[in-house]
Amino acid sequence: MATDAAASQPTLTSDCENDAYDKRCIFCRIAKKETDTELLHSDEETSCFRDIRPGAPHHYLVVPSRHVGNCKSLGKEHVPLVEKLLEVGKAVLEKNGFTDLGDVRFGFHWPPFCSVTHLHLHVLAPASQLGFLSRVVYRLDSYWFITADQLLSRLSSLG
Repeated sequence: MATDAAASQPTLTSDCENDAYDKRCIFCRIAKKETDTELLHSDEETSCFRDIRPGAPHHYLVVPSRHVGNCKSLGKEHVPLVEKLLEVGKAVLEKNGFTDLGDVRFGFHWPPFCSVTHLHLHVLAPASQLGFLSRVVYRLDSYWFITADQLLSRLSSLG
């Protein structure tokens, strides 16, 4: 019986070569333009939109267009994807008039502290204007938030 239930579930992969899509995932639906969410950036690989609960004047989410699990499920082969998410985040900030990259926080929530299990980079600027709660939620060197640079370092060191 469990085999039948498993067979009826959609197969999702975290590998970027497959056109993975989960119709139950809000970020998949946003990236596929199935919602009325305004996309600040969209290409074959990535999409960017505003966070619905902004923690800073500029708070964007950059997601892969294909369903990719959370940052804990990534491997060394995902380094180019994470670098692309970071590149898009910087470009969207610049496009929106924010150029002080020394006052930006780029990062991911570390599982199980993810509200959506589709990989998403938080872009927060200016970081110096994060409110009290946002400073906790997006705190550096915490159990629940990892910077993009820390994630890239972890992925690069994998065998």
